[in-house]
Formats: sequence, C-alpha cells, structure tokens
Amino acid sequence: MQRESEGSREWAMARSLLHINLVAAVAFLLGGSFFALGAVFAQLAVGSRETANITYLIGGFFFSLGGYTSILLVVNLTNVERGSTKVTRTRWWTHQPHQLGWSSAVVLFVGTLLFAVSLVAAFAAGLTPRQSNGWIWLPDILGCVCFLVSGHLAMLDVCGGHIGLRVHSLGWWVVAVNQIGSILFFLAGLAAFTRPATSRSLDIALVNWGTFAGAVCFAIGGGLQMFDKPEPARREVQCNP
Repeated sequence: MQRESEGSREWAMARSLLHINLVAAVAFLLGGSFFALGAVFAQLAVGSRETANITYLIGGFFFSLGGYTSILLVVNLTNVERGSTKVTRTRWWTHQPHQLGWSSAVVLFVGTLLFAVSLVAAFAAGLTPRQSNGWIWLPDILGCVCFLVSGHLAMLDVCGGHIGLRVHSLGWWVVAVNQIGSILFFLAGLAAFTRPATSRSLDIALVNWGTFAGAVCFAIGGGLQMFDKPEPARREVQCNP
C-alpha cells in the first residue's frame, strides 16, 4: 500500500512537471510569434507605431511568463531526488545558484524583465537620442546579453559541463535553436542604437529582420520544447504508459 502511495505521488509530480514544461513551451512559442509579428509590422509599416509596440509588449509578457516557468521547472526538477521515491509538493521558488539549469533560467528571466522595461519605454513620445538609448536601447541590449549568457549556461547544463554536440537529444536542439535566436536578438539590439547626429537607429532593417529571425527561432524552440519531457517525468511516463 505504501509503495502504491509513493508511486501515485511520483506520477502526480511527473504530471506536474509535464504541465509546467508545457506552459513554458507555449509561452515561448507565443512570445516568439508575437515578436516576429511585431517585427513584420515595424518593417512593413503596418498600422501605427503603437501597433508594433503593442504586439511586442504582448510577446514580452509571454517571454516573461516563459522565463518564470523555466525557473519553476528547474526548481521542481531538483525537488525530485534522483533514485529516490521521496516527492514533495510543488515549489514556487528556491535558491540554487550551484545548479547550471537554475542559473540559466534566472538569468533568462532577468533578461525578459529588462526587455519589458524597454518595451514599455518604447511607448514614450518625443524622446531625445540620449533618452531613447538610456530607456529603450540600454535595457534591450542588456536583456540580449542575459539571453546569451542564459543560453551558454543552458548548453553547459545539457552537455554535462562543457559545450558539445548532442544531435540525438531534443533538449540540446531546444537550447541550440534558442541560442541562435539570442545571437540574432543581440545583433538586432546593437543595430537599434540611436545615433545622436541623426536620431535614427544604426540599421533599422537589421533591427527588424534580426528581431524577426530571432523570434522565429524562439518560437521553434518553444514548439520543440513541447515534446521534450523533463527527465523525472520521462521516467514516470515510461513506467506508467
């Protein structure tokens, strides 16, 4: 009876991990999709400037949701002890800086919050180049750096402490595609710097198309993550088909 009870608790925790992973995956899928749509609106001048800004802001909300649920996923993955039947309730936060996965998720979430500052500031009108670079560009480029650092830590995590190729691992592909997206976001962010002499971005086409391509990568990564089961959940699904 006790063994059956432990088994049911393990299965419940596995289902919880699957649900958290699904929320994170869908959030990144939607975040990437809205960012890509916003970039198209901006490049093709569809609607007003607010049309693109609102679309970006919606995408930013989903990116932040995905960032937090990524932390939630890592926290509860380590909440299940490897090789143990001990399963505790779902945790909403814990401090695990020694875990690469936790550090990656936290840095990613910080990056999404920096993006949020930039996205909200973009609604302001009449900003000088200095104000634009301070309130819009700087948080944006710092967010891009956070995404790059997060992706590097995630790659170390999935590869066992080093950078390598694991083409047969779906989790590796999720991280790799997202990291390509982060690189594209970073390039777009650099090009978004406003030149004081002209009050224009360095390369608006690179800003829009770089953002579009990077967002598509994150949407693809979110789609792939939907099929990538967390390790404890994968074990339970295999044992309880």
